[in-house]
Amino acid sequence: MTANFSDKYGPWGLIAGASVGLGAAFAEELAKRKLNLVLIARRSEPLKKLENELKSRYDIDIRTVALDLASPNLIEELSPHTDDIEIGMMIYDTAFHTIGAFFNQSLENHLRHIDVNCRGPLMLTYHYGGKMMQRQRGGIILMSSLSGFQGAPLLANYGGTKAYNTVLGEGLWYEMRQHGVDVMVSVSGAIETPNYIQTKPKKLSFGPGPMKPVDVARESVAALGKTHTFVPGKMYRFSSFVTTRLMPRTMAIKIMAGSTEQMYGDRNLITNPKL
Repeated sequence: MTANFSDKYGPWGLIAGASVGLGAAFAEELAKRKLNLVLIARRSEPLKKLENELKSRYDIDIRTVALDLASPNLIEELSPHTDDIEIGMMIYDTAFHTIGAFFNQSLENHLRHIDVNCRGPLMLTYHYGGKMMQRQRGGIILMSSLSGFQGAPLLANYGGTKAYNTVLGEGLWYEMRQHGVDVMVSVSGAIETPNYIQTKPKKLSFGPGPMKPVDVARESVAALGKTHTFVPGKMYRFSSFVTTRLMPRTMAIKIMAGSTEQMYGDRNLITNPKL
């Protein structure tokens, strides 16, 4: 299985947002499958730490790139690090995430959501996905969120950006599979990443709790090539089925609002320091 995986998705995997949490879990999952890695994040120190840890466990090559994924010159800054290698797998894991009322946030903050969560994956998918199409093989995983399946009060713009990723990935799944490239959107619920823990959310009285990053990464990579949209975790898949298929959309919006308010109370603005 490892040989088949590396033949189809190797020899290099690129992970955007790879320093800690889910990105680091994706890095280890690909390393286990013998892919060399290009790891991108804004902070160089955790990238180097992850590089050293993975090199001590796996016989692979690793390149780290400290880069702000909101950069308008993203491709120009990244290309020199990847022009001489074949990227057969691209995972866009990173996200800018703010919890709070829409009008309590600056327009600049909202625009950064779009730069990181929409513009970034669009640019990387266009650049590396086009080369995969030419080679007639490859894989792309775009991380999305259950907050993008319906309106998400207190996460309105974030949910909107994640809806973009879901729809983009589903459309490309159809277009690119005809050229040997697998595209999948991983639509996650809460994940127990360092940034999630830092926000100090209260435990919900209903619904599933946060998943471990290693479980989300393992399930997502295993599902690539089998479907266009995948929800990690059995309980989250059930919850998603109920809210998207069985209940009125208005009720789903109210449930999303209730869960966010219960987790974060009257805290008006929480911004993740990610990337």
